Formats: sequence, structure tokens, C-alpha cells
Amino acid sequence: MLRKLLLSPALRPFLLILLLLVLWDLTIRLFRIPAYLIPPPWEVVKQLVAEWPHLLAESWKTTLATLGGFGLTILIGIPIAMVIAYSRLVESYVYPLLVFSQSIPKVAIAPLFVVWFGFGILPKVISAFLLGFFPVVVSTVMGFKSVEPDMLDLARSMGASRLQTFFKISLPQAMPAIFSGLKVSVTLAVVGAVVGEFVGSNSGIGYVLQVANGNFDLPLMFAALVVLSSIGVILFVAVDLVERVMIPWHASQRHVQ
Repeated sequence: MLRKLLLSPALRPFLLILLLLVLWDLTIRLFRIPAYLIPPPWEVVKQLVAEWPHLLAESWKTTLATLGGFGLTILIGIPIAMVIAYSRLVESYVYPLLVFSQSIPKVAIAPLFVVWFGFGILPKVISAFLLGFFPVVVSTVMGFKSVEPDMLDLARSMGASRLQTFFKISLPQAMPAIFSGLKVSVTLAVVGAVVGEFVGSNSGIGYVLQVANGNFDLPLMFAALVVLSSIGVILFVAVDLVERVMIPWHASQRHVQ
């Protein structure tokens, strides 16, 4: 019974984290790595507990900027992807430009957002949007282009209108690809929000990381990274839960033991 409980899918990530912490501690002890290079795990845990109220308050600001950028990604990225998927003319003009835009480092252009929009939350939202935008567009375009032509021909032969064909066939078949893009996008949006906080901010987890780096406070830096990773995991799981509710019929939702 205990073995079955320990090997349950819900506990496997925590068991892996525990194993990594043990390996982390053993590596530091075995190679005698000084604390100013890599802090021991218990020091990070102590700092995480001591600074938890502060880290929690700053994490809300980072999460808010992430959700803002992710929301823009959904509102703008999916409609653009639909237009690209259904129009070869638009695809020939817009798609290469989108690919070209991804070669521009976001850290390089993030200071421009501070100059244009100030030090508020808007530059962080835009930075999160830019990092999460491309995966959603690519996945959505691929999803709509992967709809089986035979299904579309069948719908037309039965007298279905374009709107009915879209909502009954095209959109449901494209949903798995759309959610795949959204899962990648929401984690990249966290990175984008932190990039915005690095460039110009006095709050958020990115600001905490900068302060900890400037003070050579490695335990605080690692604690902030733990909080930042937790934000990404929570948002990823939230998108995954929405996917399970919206497309429970898809093969990706079948549980593998």
C-alpha cells in the first residue's frame, strides 16, 4: 500500500525534487563547494521561509504581469493565427515577419518599452506578450492546417455553413495544437515578465533577483528562483486543467500509468 502511494503519479514530481535536493547536498559535501558559489539546500529553505512574506508579495506583481501578457497572447495571437491559416496571401506577408521578429533579443528591446511606457506594469506585460506570442501563433496555424480535408468535404456535402464547419470541425480539431502552444506560451510569459522587471522595475521577482545578485546573496537568489519556477508550474497546470475540461475526448488526456 505504501509503495503504491509513493509511486502514485501525483507524488512522482515531489519524489524527484526530493532526490535532486539530496543529490545537491551530497555534491556540495563531496566536492566541498563553498557556499559563495552554490549554497546548501537547507540555507535556501531557511531563506525561503524567512523571506516568504516579501517573496509572496513580489510574486503577485510578477504573476499579474505574466497573466496580462498571456491574456494579450490569447486575444491577439489566436485570431492572427487563424487569419494566417485561412489566407495564403496574409501568410506570405505576415508569417515571415513573425519569424524574423523572433530573432530580435527581447532583452535588447525591453529598455525601449521603459522609455515609451514608463516604469509601470505595462512594459512587463508587453515583454511577457512578446515572448509568449510566437508559440501560440505557430501551434494555432499548424492546428488549423492539420484539419482533415475529408471531414471538411463531408460537412460541405451535408450542407453545413462555413460558420458551422468552423465550430463543429475545424476548431475542435485545432484545439489540442492551440493548447500545446498555450502551455509553452504561459511559461515563456513568466520569463518575459522577469525580463521586463530586470530592465526597469522596483518590484517583482525579477527585482528581487537583481537585488540579491548585487548583494551576492545566493540563498535569496535561489529562493527567488524557486518562487519564480513555482509560478510557471502553477500557471502551466492551470492551462492543463482548462485543456482537460475543454477537450476531454482527445488522446492527450488519456492517463498513462
